[in-house]
Amino acid sequence: MLPRSKAPLALLAVAVVMAILALLIPPIPQPAAYHNFADQRSFLGIPNFGDVISNLPFAVVGLWGLIFLRKPRPDKLNGRERWLYVVMFAGLILTALGSAYYHLAPGNARLVWDRIPIMMVFMALLAAIIAERVSIRAGLWLFPILEAAGMGSVLVWRAGELHRHGDLRFYAAVQVYAILVLLLLLLFPAKYTRGSDFAVIVGFYILAKILEESDRQVFALGHVVSGHTLKHLAAATAGYWILHMLQRRTVVNG
Repeated sequence: MLPRSKAPLALLAVAVVMAILALLIPPIPQPAAYHNFADQRSFLGIPNFGDVISNLPFAVVGLWGLIFLRKPRPDKLNGRERWLYVVMFAGLILTALGSAYYHLAPGNARLVWDRIPIMMVFMALLAAIIAERVSIRAGLWLFPILEAAGMGSVLVWRAGELHRHGDLRFYAAVQVYAILVLLLLLLFPAKYTRGSDFAVIVGFYILAKILEESDRQVFALGHVVSGHTLKHLAAATAGYWILHMLQRRTVVNG
């Protein structure tokens, strides 16, 4: 394990590296075909039914998490850390609403309402991990900065789209930064048990990205379900695994 005193330098180093890489690579435009998902079947009068209804698990997990967090649980969460997870689970509910709204009629104007809640979840989770692995003070101090960076990355992309030069570099860099920092912080001392669950959470996120990129290939296997629909389920499972971790972990003795 690395000493906690090295954590601020590690966080800064990853941020600097990601910023340099984002500046060096060419602009990443939003692909014109992005909104042309494989499964466009309607059911019960709902267009794109599979991609719309598969957002329901986000809302279920988000609500379940908020119910779990209603009562103080000092053996599993510091009282101030708890509010970071409250924002995260609330963000999952907003993700369900925003993503369903987008998939009813996919387009850049609606995509912004899909991506903002996703970044809200990402940044709240990242702040919570920093609070646990570095210090509560650092996590709470960085929380509004991280949220502003995450949501700002979506707004920067959207502003560029409105001026016909949309660029996803900032949005992608913030997501990659969050994943790298999450994995990096696993090398620092844990305050709670079940720290390895964070690796499982990242695994489900990576699976979700693979399924997203394999949307048509998955749908072609019998035309039962699309990769994007399964992506929603994998990402919601990552959210559930966070709740699973919180329910079962305890404070590390010593």
